[in-house]
Amino acid sequence: MIETAEDYREAVLSQQWWEKRSFVGCDFTEADLRGLRTQGCTFDQCDFTKVDFEGSRHEASAFRSCTFDRSVLAGTRWSSCSMLGSSFVDCRFQKVAFTECDLSLVSLSRNRLSKVDLSGLRLREANLTEADLTGADLRGADLTGARLAGAKFEGADLRGARIDANGLVQANLAGVHVDTETAVAYAAAHGLVIH
Repeated sequence: MIETAEDYREAVLSQQWWEKRSFVGCDFTEADLRGLRTQGCTFDQCDFTKVDFEGSRHEASAFRSCTFDRSVLAGTRWSSCSMLGSSFVDCRFQKVAFTECDLSLVSLSRNRLSKVDLSGLRLREANLTEADLTGADLRGADLTGARLAGAKFEGADLRGARIDANGLVQANLAGVHVDTETAVAYAAAHGLVIH
């Protein structure tokens, strides 16, 4: 059953278990989704503005082209989820855990992601412009085509991460932990001739 354009504004839906439910264009603005558990659910073009997700768990669920504006994501767990094309604005990411998730085409511009574990995630063509990734774990992440201008990476771990030449030119990687391959690619992207 697909729920289309349903109004869940300010609804209290905390501690519920949702399995294989589909939502299209639904409005969850200011809903209480604390402790919610989803498995195999799909959310397309849904609005999660000011939603409290604290402590929620999501497994194999898709949140495609959704809006997360000032949403509370503290203590949430996302496993094998797709966030394709979703937009995050001024969200709280404390103690968030992403495992094997696809964040391709996601907008995380200007969000504070310091010390967040983003290792192994797919962040292809993600917008990380002016995001604070200080101390973040990005080991093995796929940042191909990501927009990195103005992003803060100091102390971040980018060992094994995939970053194309454009990203290496945009990003300020001073104080970042990288492997030899990324260091060589960074030097080449900045015009050094390596012998």
